Amino acid sequence: MSPFHIVIEINSQKLTVFKSTDKNWIEDTERWKSEISLDPIFATRISSAANGVGEKIDSFKTPLGKHRIRAKIGTNAPINSVFVGRRLTGEVWSKKLSKKYPDRDWILTRILWLSGLEKGKNRFGLVDTMKRYVYIHGSPPNVKMGTEGSKGCIRMTAKDVIYLFNIVTNGTTVDLKL
Repeated sequence: MSPFHIVIEINSQKLTVFKSTDKNWIEDTERWKSEISLDPIFATRISSAANGVGEKIDSFKTPLGKHRIRAKIGTNAPINSVFVGRRLTGEVWSKKLSKKYPDRDWILTRILWLSGLEKGKNRFGLVDTMKRYVYIHGSPPNVKMGTEGSKGCIRMTAKDVIYLFNIVTNGTTVDLKL
């Protein structure tokens, strides 16, 4: 099990990372408690869905509950590199590119693809987080953090998503809660 655990609080638009050590290992059941006995190693502002929270496919809402990082995409990609369908396009975000594609949902720099862990809540059927393509990902520099604005994903600044990407592993648990 990954020594890392991420807590994303939608109401405060905050992402916090905790890390277990040999002296203070966070057990599986403790990961999901409202109070974690570890000090955070990283915290930052995020931007979740403009439509609020919810798990249904095509709702464009941020899902709640227990998740894990299924895949890390974009290792060593340039800062502000553009992804479409989890593939690098070869483009780097700029104001000019943004004007050329005003309706594009900008997924930049790195992707941490989430998978739900709770059958019927955020996994399988019409509530499957992974099949909804919900990520933690980088955003353009003009996107305001600390306010809702995405189409369901968790947006971060490029600098913060690179840092997070570099410290966590596949399998890292993620608790999305109010």
